[in-house]
Amino acid sequence: MRIAGTVLLFVLLLAARAFLLASRAARPAVEFAQPGALVGREGTLAFTVAAPRGALSSLEVALEQNGTRVPLGTLADNALTLAQAGEDLVSVSRPLGRTSVPQLAEGPARIVVTAARPVLFGLRQAAATATRDFTVRLTPPRVGIVSLHHFINHGGSELVVYRATPPDVVSGVLVGDREFPGYPASAAGVTGADPSLHVAFFALAWDQDLGAPIRLFARDAAGNLATAPFDYRVFPKPFRASRIDIPDTFLQRVVPAILENTPSLTVDDPGDLLAAFLRINRDLRHENNATIEQLAARTGDRMLWSQPFLQLGNSKVEASFADQRTYLYHGEEVDRQVHLGFDLAVTARIPVRAANDGVVIFAGWLGIYGNCVVVDHGLGVQSLYAHLSSVDVKDGDRVSRDSVLGRSGMTGLAGGDHLHFTMLVHGVQVTPVDWWSRQWVEDRILRKLREAGAPAGAQAAAAGTP
Repeated sequence: MRIAGTVLLFVLLLAARAFLLASRAARPAVEFAQPGALVGREGTLAFTVAAPRGALSSLEVALEQNGTRVPLGTLADNALTLAQAGEDLVSVSRPLGRTSVPQLAEGPARIVVTAARPVLFGLRQAAATATRDFTVRLTPPRVGIVSLHHFINHGGSELVVYRATPPDVVSGVLVGDREFPGYPASAAGVTGADPSLHVAFFALAWDQDLGAPIRLFARDAAGNLATAPFDYRVFPKPFRASRIDIPDTFLQRVVPAILENTPSLTVDDPGDLLAAFLRINRDLRHENNATIEQLAARTGDRMLWSQPFLQLGNSKVEASFADQRTYLYHGEEVDRQVHLGFDLAVTARIPVRAANDGVVIFAGWLGIYGNCVVVDHGLGVQSLYAHLSSVDVKDGDRVSRDSVLGRSGMTGLAGGDHLHFTMLVHGVQVTPVDWWSRQWVEDRILRKLREAGAPAGAQAAAAGTP
């Protein structure tokens, strides 16, 4: 009997140990995706629960703030949205913000999630609790204009100086639905500027409505958004219309070269030069312009130039910005596209010089643009040089105003030796005419930056106000 009792006790101890270890080892694992550090009027709670086969016996979510506990949902109600995210993973989400949880107040808060699953054939529940701390911010940011006299051409660009608070907001200019980010004024060389002072270059694209609303914005990480109007005037600009004949000799020269240098572009019949040209002129043009727009993400966080931009010396303008082109083949219309740049010609293979100080962010083949160089001048401003016969710089090179980038040519979709040049503001192609003008650069940009760095009294005097 004593031996049997000992054996029974031993078995019971093993069972108890297994019971305890099983419940500990098999606890669900909770991993938060949202919220982040801040929650505002709108937000999302999202997390996953890992458990074998996603089997949960209970799930409770609550908000804790200022000594109060607010239930947000359980496994038994419809407040939570659950979905199987994998064999052993369940995703859980629900709205989280002042709109959906009226009890939220400004200040620190915490989400508490408790999940349990059955173990040992349902004889015990293995539970785990996870928390996520965050801060509730319900007060929207503040944003307001500082600079005066904003005049923008259709297809052109402008600069604003403004204030935005608190310091961690994302801010800038909205033109219609296009967003142009701002930067601390110190990045534009404004000395002694307080952290709230910002500058932003923005553009009214050639294809945007002249009545597109233009306003300042500031948005915090909690999703709170503030906007503010400012005075501006828009000037319409007529865009030329032209008709371009496409001879067979042109197709024979440009189409095979572009196809050879663009292996990602496939055509059904490379021998059908007209069909291949149309694919290049439409689809490849769209892809190349998207690539150019994406280069805006590589802009520098400070202004790299201080003088007007240079036009190619002694050049003749063969095509201007936003020309509306109709393409004719054997006298019949086959396509329509818009030419976003200036075509400048002098003589064959002349040195092409940087329009201003900056950093090369692209140097190589770019489809319809042939051999192409893009120079970043900081704060979203960039310049593009296309159809080059040779390129003398590489990605990452620092270049100075008037330094040689390469030589003009007729690579890509070019009818003859010339330079295709354009300016970009955060990826939007704009007319270079403004940037070539010493007076425009002085009035629209440099003077505003100088006044932004002046004492308040000097700013008022410059504005002509008491």
